[in-house]
Amino acid sequence: MPTLPWTVPTPPPAGAEAHVFASRFETHTLWGALRFLVRTPAVWRQVGRAPGAYGATLRAQPLRRTFWTLSAWESAAALEEFAHSGAHRPTSRALAAQMRAVRFATWQTSADELPVSWEEVTRRLT
Repeated sequence: MPTLPWTVPTPPPAGAEAHVFASRFETHTLWGALRFLVRTPAVWRQVGRAPGAYGATLRAQPLRRTFWTLSAWESAAALEEFAHSGAHRPTSRALAAQMRAVRFATWQTSADELPVSWEEVTRRLT
């Protein structure tokens, strides 16, 4: 799976602040990577209709068993609501045992700076 393009479900107002969330994780096995990929479409659809979502993308390197996510939200509360609802919640729980080397980062930025570059995401997650 190539990198999914930056998708903007709800364009943020000009000059608004955005709550950015990034993650990087590896799976223990290729089977775990496959399980992640199979569950990705449902979570991707959820992002597309999640209240407060300003944008999201995913970089998948399945043969390396490595995945990166990047999303921007109107608030930390909007991100939390997304994470604890819909397809994301059962997916994250079902895949938790498959994960290793998990890293997360959150920060604020101007919505005018979206999407954040993968270089910036990498810098913040290392």
